[in-house]
Amino acid sequence: MTQKFFKALAKLNKILLPSYSKQQLDLSKATKLQLAIIGWRVYVTKRALG
Repeated sequence: MTQKFFKALAKLNKILLPSYSKQQLDLSKATKLQLAIIGWRVYVTKRALG
């Protein structure tokens, strides 16, 4: 059940949150909020896959 929850959350993140890879964001110049969003997306994606 947990993996299904994170898969649904990953789909929701894809719709709602911005994609910084498409914007070619430089991580050294990213703000704290942008880094937090990137970290959250990585966390959810890892939990959805594993």
